[in-house]
Amino acid sequence: MSFSDIYDMLFGRDLTWYACLARILISLFTGAVLGLERKIRQQFVGMRTLILISVSSTLLMMLSIYTSGLSETGVRGDPSRIAAQVVSGIGFLGAGTILRQGLNIKGLTSSAIIWVAAAMGLTIGSGFILPALMALLVCEVSLIYLEKVEEKYFPAERAKHLNLVFENKRIDLEALSKLIYANGLIIMTTDVTRILGQKHLSISFSVKVPPTLDIFALTDKIKQIGRLEEFSLTD
Repeated sequence: MSFSDIYDMLFGRDLTWYACLARILISLFTGAVLGLERKIRQQFVGMRTLILISVSSTLLMMLSIYTSGLSETGVRGDPSRIAAQVVSGIGFLGAGTILRQGLNIKGLTSSAIIWVAAAMGLTIGSGFILPALMALLVCEVSLIYLEKVEEKYFPAERAKHLNLVFENKRIDLEALSKLIYANGLIIMTTDVTRILGQKHLSISFSVKVPPTLDIFALTDKIKQIGRLEEFSLTD
């Protein structure tokens, strides 16, 4: 097989059986690479899911190209119609990976990867293989290496509930807030509950917590403000 034959098989518009097979295998490869990265990070979206999305998108794109030339009237159909339906429909599948955990949202990256897998499948199916492989390389570099840059310069802050119960009728709320800020937490909201007839004061904060927080050191410092009876930091 000459180079020109290989070129026509991968990039041409003649959908011979070996051209279809080559594109499906390339699509399988791109979906597997994206899925492997998700499984390494122990996300819900895995290799099989992204392979199915990528290969099926490739198949639909080839079907769209094939059916556009079947008209007996000489008027060729529009090969972008099926692709447009894939683009609009893949959003429903991506939305299923977005989960809310407490005050935090998870799954946005996995949802975006589902979109990428579908886009690559459509691109490979149309014979536009080189840009798809370029996009695969850029996406993998972004997913693997940019995370390290984000962790170094923009450390992730998870939103949590900080609940404190004091055996006091009142405490210095301003001093408590300053202490929380001094330990790297960012207060978003504050709720105070006082149980009448008892010496109990419940204070609830919605806070952003840095990954380097020393919970035990924070607890010891809060004890200096009042008689701390209960401490909890939850999602």
